[in-house]
Amino acid sequence: MSYYTPNPLDEIKRTFRQKSILSTLILINVGVWILVKVIQVLFFLFNHPDVAIADEWIAHYFALPAAFPALVARPWTFLTYMFLHIDFWHILFNMLWLFWFGKIFLEFMNSRQLLITYLVGGLAGGLLYVCAFNIFPVFQVEELKRSVALGASASIMAIVVAASFYVPNYSIQLLFIGRIKIIYLSLALFIIDFFAIPSGNAGGHIAHIGGALWGFIYVLLIRQGFAKQFFRFPGSIPQGLKKFFRFSKLHVSSRNPEYKRPMTDDEYNFNKNLQQKKIDEILDKIAKGGYDTLTREEKEFLFKSSGKNN
Repeated sequence: MSYYTPNPLDEIKRTFRQKSILSTLILINVGVWILVKVIQVLFFLFNHPDVAIADEWIAHYFALPAAFPALVARPWTFLTYMFLHIDFWHILFNMLWLFWFGKIFLEFMNSRQLLITYLVGGLAGGLLYVCAFNIFPVFQVEELKRSVALGASASIMAIVVAASFYVPNYSIQLLFIGRIKIIYLSLALFIIDFFAIPSGNAGGHIAHIGGALWGFIYVLLIRQGFAKQFFRFPGSIPQGLKKFFRFSKLHVSSRNPEYKRPMTDDEYNFNKNLQQKKIDEILDKIAKGGYDTLTREEKEFLFKSSGKNN
């Protein structure tokens, strides 16, 4: 069982020094929020003192609309909405959740998987939001025309659920609650989102559920070995994307598959945790049935692992 109790300030500094995909995602979100604030100031300077006008303009072009005609006219909003925040508290809490669970995620999975979970989780949340508002009669025509979704919450919910189902016994310390397994926390968040749909911000709660469902599905794909097959980068990658991946340490190469590069910190931690998990399972088997119950492969693995630790 793992415990997540590092010094918060040291962890933040180390994450941004590494220039990982996690820090890149956080910087993009914060950068977009700062740009939103700059636009609000410009609207004020050009004689539009009502900040709501700037917010409406930003939401119109970059938030995800529920109405199909608006969505067809602005299809890029499926991507931009998951990086868009207007309210300070909205982005603050979203980035804290992204940082906390992004760190846990990267202890057991890699940067590429984190990026996939974030982007596809956001798309899944946005798709469920759009479908729900166009299917269920509770969302009247006028509400459908006005409704837009924005924020990284669906993407973050996908990361929370993926990490929770990948390592369900992982525990964290919560203020006023104590130590709790993250699987229980993610289930509680999912249940709260479901029952909170009628109480306001229905679109946001529905999007959270869509992101959560993708996080769960993605872990199933990883465990069944399908994820690599479904999410494979093309052999020829545009230079702009190569530069982005190089900056974020998300190494994607079109070289000969026999070429072996040094492991990143994320990959090293992933392999180390995977090995420790297998060792724990073998030791549990020995405790229950004795050493003779092990297979030849398990004995060889245990012997090699003990040699590495000496």
